[in-house]
Amino acid sequence: MRKSKSLLLSIILAGGTLLGACGTGGDEAETAPETDGQAAAPTEDVAEDFTVAMVTDTGGIDDKSFNQSAWEGMTQFGNDFGLTEGTDYKYLQSTAAADYGPNLNSLIRENYDLVWGIGFLMASDIKAIATQRPEAQLAIVDMVVTDDDDQLIPNVANITFKEHQGSFLVGVIAGMHTDSNKVGFLGGVDGALIKKFENGFKAGVKSVNPDAEIIVQYAEDFNDASKGQQIANAMYSQGADIIYHAAGGTGNGLFTEAKNRKRNNENVWAIGVDRDQHEEGLPENVTLTSMIKRVDTALYLVNEQTMNGQFPGGEVLEFGLEEEAVGIAPTTDNVSEEAQAAVEEYIQKIQSGEIEVPQTDEAFEEFLKNL
Repeated sequence: MRKSKSLLLSIILAGGTLLGACGTGGDEAETAPETDGQAAAPTEDVAEDFTVAMVTDTGGIDDKSFNQSAWEGMTQFGNDFGLTEGTDYKYLQSTAAADYGPNLNSLIRENYDLVWGIGFLMASDIKAIATQRPEAQLAIVDMVVTDDDDQLIPNVANITFKEHQGSFLVGVIAGMHTDSNKVGFLGGVDGALIKKFENGFKAGVKSVNPDAEIIVQYAEDFNDASKGQQIANAMYSQGADIIYHAAGGTGNGLFTEAKNRKRNNENVWAIGVDRDQHEEGLPENVTLTSMIKRVDTALYLVNEQTMNGQFPGGEVLEFGLEEEAVGIAPTTDNVSEEAQAAVEEYIQKIQSGEIEVPQTDEAFEEFLKNL
């Protein structure tokens, strides 16, 4: 019989936060049922019969960030349970936003047991399709999809993360490592999700370096590396020596610009996102650290739950520091011991409730008042 091999599955099964299926307006959250840390092992027949597929946004599975992490989780799941790529599990890449709906519908017509929309930009398509096809099982990453009455939709699983917490930690590192006392944040599309990255990062920087200046600019695109490079060039030219991106494929331009400048003996750094982007900074070694977000693990978990007949439709699953689903990358070669120690201290403060990391511009302004 096939066995699960997911790295963080037991942690998330034991500690994942499930928000009640009564609409998004409620304040109460209920904790996932306690388990022995292991998912129920499916029978071989269940594994062989299960099919799952995902739709990427325009960044594709080689964006070295968000979509790639999702596909890595999908591939690991397929390998662990002996599924065949291309039939039992696969992806469809979107070249434009207009592809989201047709791609999702195509997979549903092919009778996949679970269909994923990777990214909040697919929310409106997920909502429409879920309403039209109540028999379909859908999941979306980084968005809570509700119906016209603001109620959670029974056949949609909503996967969210506490990106602001992980972004706070890389902000601490940036604030302690900057020599120019000026850092940058490069965002993809300006909206509530990426604002969580921005405000968490700014709060981390200011917590350890109140006098630091933070430059913020959005590309309004998740798949334009050339624009990412242009923005990075402008920020570095303004004196920033560290830039954190939350921009998907657009962020690849940050690494290009940082490497170009490092070859000219400029002391600049990039901070990656979603997965350990250390290799994107090579061979010039420009990646200071990365904020990891375990999209791969969350996708794996929901796949396995669904395969076992426990599809979390009508629920919001939220993963943060406590579940080890966000944090700093394991590659810490360029991070000082002092900064690493500070990160550990702040993790404890966040988990204890001593620090509430801001998610919005308004919350960030209040956060500054209390420093």
